[in-house]
Amino acid sequence: MPALCRDCLTEFEASTRCPACRSPRVLSHPELSELTIAHMDCDAFYASVEKRDDPSLAGKPVIIGGGKRGVVSTACYVARVRGVRSAMPMFQALKLCPDAVVIKPRMEAYAAASREIRAMMDELTPSIEPLSLDEAFLDLTGTARLHGHPPAVMLARLIKRMRDELGLTGSIGLSHNKFLAKIASDLDKPHGFAVIGKAQTADFLADKPVRMIWGVGQATQAQLEKAGIRTFTDLLRWDIKDLHARFGTMGDRLWHLARGEDKRRVSAHQPMKSISNEMTFSEDTADADLLDGHLWRMAEKVADRAKAKGLAGRVVTLKLKTAQFRTITRRHALRDATQMHDRIYREGRALFDAVQGSGPYRLIGMGISDLCSADQADLAPDLLDEGAAARSRAERATDEIRARFGPQAILKGRALR
Repeated sequence: MPALCRDCLTEFEASTRCPACRSPRVLSHPELSELTIAHMDCDAFYASVEKRDDPSLAGKPVIIGGGKRGVVSTACYVARVRGVRSAMPMFQALKLCPDAVVIKPRMEAYAAASREIRAMMDELTPSIEPLSLDEAFLDLTGTARLHGHPPAVMLARLIKRMRDELGLTGSIGLSHNKFLAKIASDLDKPHGFAVIGKAQTADFLADKPVRMIWGVGQATQAQLEKAGIRTFTDLLRWDIKDLHARFGTMGDRLWHLARGEDKRRVSAHQPMKSISNEMTFSEDTADADLLDGHLWRMAEKVADRAKAKGLAGRVVTLKLKTAQFRTITRRHALRDATQMHDRIYREGRALFDAVQGSGPYRLIGMGISDLCSADQADLAPDLLDEGAAARSRAERATDEIRARFGPQAILKGRALR
């Protein structure tokens, strides 16, 4: 059975220790030299960057996030042992870990570290699909001849370089498709390397919970459990037609994933799916004027990003989180796509008016999705809104003035609320 030392990168036949350096960090698998699809996930990335840049944080529980009203962006493993998790309300995290060092995110530092890691990945393969600053899929098919080593060796070298040169660690999942590679990267964290081969796929998945499927959240899990589906074995009992009838296109996906099938390619040019903006308030609020001002400013930010990228959206989404942490999401499909902040605001405001009375709120957000090219947007004026065309012309003129004199050149009174 082929084996690899993750410390000195020596390749050998399976053994409990590396014959070259005697390290016990040995990776062995029957398909180790054949598998080519990988998922690399940095370990507690934001917190790791902070600990690297400030050695005094070593051994301390570190939480990256906002103030007491915010949520946890990420936490180091010391804090995770105490129960702290990403997206957890900060007040709850501090109850679990009162001695934690809380640090506001330094996105520029994280982005810089991410670029350094990406440069290392670029040396391995051009087929890289970033999912965020700290994780990506890689397809190393056909690279063995170029590098003189199978993908597993090059991936172990990547993780070693990250540790030695950047002071950061990551975990690798290696398999025969993206679905299984992502699952594998979580099996041996932190600083891990796990492999799921073709021959073991069915046995590996059999008793695993369906919540392991990327994208299956609490709501979907509850629907599956109502249908008696808790594990992959439960899924295998369903016919694809029945799954489709009950869960729509998600049912088709579940049928294939239950069998470890995933035909998605690693794509270096994944299209953007949505553009959004949200904020958490320092105090819960039901102030209509204050909330309206936030809606307007978020619509402006979303529109500015869409215009900068030459995109428009056919669906406007409003997100609210109540004082009781209940999340309310409302969407409206437009007759035609838009990138105009006036229209995004008006649609968002209409959605907000429809749910008023459920506040006060601790978070508000707005976005557009079902994106398309800007040349397909705002083609026909709303005949039921006589002022729409004039507002559109005014917004385009405002954009030109701001592009020339700066974003603060023109402000609407609504934006000052």
